[in-house]
Amino acid sequence: MRIPDAGNLGWDTTPTPVGESRWDFPPAESWPSDDLVGSGADLEPSTLVNAYARGLFPMGIGRGGHQIGWWSPNPRGILPLHDLRVTRSMKQSARRYTVRVDTDFDAVIRACAAPTREGGWINKHFVRAYTNLHQLGWAHSVETYNEDGHLVGGLYGVRINGFFAGESMFHIQRDASKVALMHLVAVMGDSGMELLDVQWSTPHLASLGVIEVPRAEYLDRLARAVAI
Repeated sequence: MRIPDAGNLGWDTTPTPVGESRWDFPPAESWPSDDLVGSGADLEPSTLVNAYARGLFPMGIGRGGHQIGWWSPNPRGILPLHDLRVTRSMKQSARRYTVRVDTDFDAVIRACAAPTREGGWINKHFVRAYTNLHQLGWAHSVETYNEDGHLVGGLYGVRINGFFAGESMFHIQRDASKVALMHLVAVMGDSGMELLDVQWSTPHLASLGVIEVPRAEYLDRLARAVAI
């Protein structure tokens, strides 16, 4: 896996302050046990950053996904950085790819938002919001390129100090998204980060080392990670 020096530009820069949100998020003690905590508000940078710092993330709900829902899965899927399971296939694929960070966020999020993807929920409003968040230094992409220099996989998410919230990933060649995840874990480790959130666990993610933790434990881990 070839990782150019330019690939980490921007990862350790200080993001632009966004201030407090104009919306009041209810305290975790009052959240329902269901994954969906509430709805409404907006996708402004201050809203997003403050929500992530409190353990919430947005996804569209309702017809067309135009209403914003705020979610806190219970249990929560996380990937312990030292427990990523790297298969022989992933190692072989990594030798064929070049991985970069934050060199084409727009292409990554648009690939994740492709309308042909099954279960896709990322609409133009989310693309615009997270692109803005990237320009402010809060959202990041990890990109995987093949030997011809074509983007073939990647992921994006939000970083707050020692915490990274993985939002979505895609691939068009074998193991390309997994190789991006391998690189993300390595960069997080090198940067002294602690918590990689994947929202919900799936059998696929569990095969990579993702575990589920109760909401209360997740919020404790989150508080420590964002305080780094």
